[in-house]
Amino acid sequence: MTNETPAAPAPSPAPSKGKVFLRRLASSLALWTVVLGALFCGHKLVSDVVFILIMLLLAACGMFEFYGLVRARGLVCFRKFGMAAGLLMVAGTFLHCAGKLGIHDSPARVNDFETSFLILFVLGLCLRQFIAKDNPNGIVAMATTLLGLMYVPWLLNFIQKIEFFRFPAGAAADAGTFYVLYFILVTKFSDVGAYCTGSLIGRHKMIPRISPGKTWEGFAGAVVISTGASVAFAHFAGTKLYGMNLTHALVLGVLLSIAAVIGDLIESLFKREAGVKDSGGYFPGIGGILDLLDSLLFNAPLMYLYLRHVLTR
Repeated sequence: MTNETPAAPAPSPAPSKGKVFLRRLASSLALWTVVLGALFCGHKLVSDVVFILIMLLLAACGMFEFYGLVRARGLVCFRKFGMAAGLLMVAGTFLHCAGKLGIHDSPARVNDFETSFLILFVLGLCLRQFIAKDNPNGIVAMATTLLGLMYVPWLLNFIQKIEFFRFPAGAAADAGTFYVLYFILVTKFSDVGAYCTGSLIGRHKMIPRISPGKTWEGFAGAVVISTGASVAFAHFAGTKLYGMNLTHALVLGVLLSIAAVIGDLIESLFKREAGVKDSGGYFPGIGGILDLLDSLLFNAPLMYLYLRHVLTR
């Protein structure tokens, strides 16, 4: 009788780049079909309810994942406090933007609300640290908790500001929804362009210490394909995109594609610090909510600011 150690099972082969791309595409299409289907359903109450529920879900999952990355890095944070405040901020912005409080006549009112909320949140963090008997790292805890609030719900709120944007007279009633669709489509085409071009001809690494897979060829592909999608969508949407023309479509295509790559790199930096590959495992081929939102989070404020100060000035 021999004591032989059973051979370890061979590791399953890594999926091909084509399969990974198809998984990412299927997950993205499934999610955004639900989101955009709700926005364009034609029933105001239904679209508003579904919209805010989706925003709250994205904010909650995104903050949970971010604070998970913080803890994986070995840092401290006030996760429950940050998540509760983040959901209140998203809900408050919705109530302002949707006119539920009767004070939605100016974008400045929403911005004032969020500024006041952030001030109170910082004061609340200090009070939270006062009662934390076993946390000697108060500055770290307050800083990481504040970053989570600003990185996820505060940036997400710009999507609400686009959806409920107060356009001048003559704009289509659903112009805000079309701009939400526009900036999501342009951003996601940037992701697709970067992935496909980088996989096919990528040779020169951008910042390998942060994201080994990102290449300058992929970056160029992101800009070209995203700008092409911007021009095409602007052409077919026509007057639905108030104030849009070829020049704006080209400028926004370049701006949003570059910001999308930067947003992706920022989340890669967080994951690299935490030592994880994906922020979560909700979506096959993509990862978690932050893996899905990373490029959108910084494009939402860019789209809003361009819409407010250039397209409708």
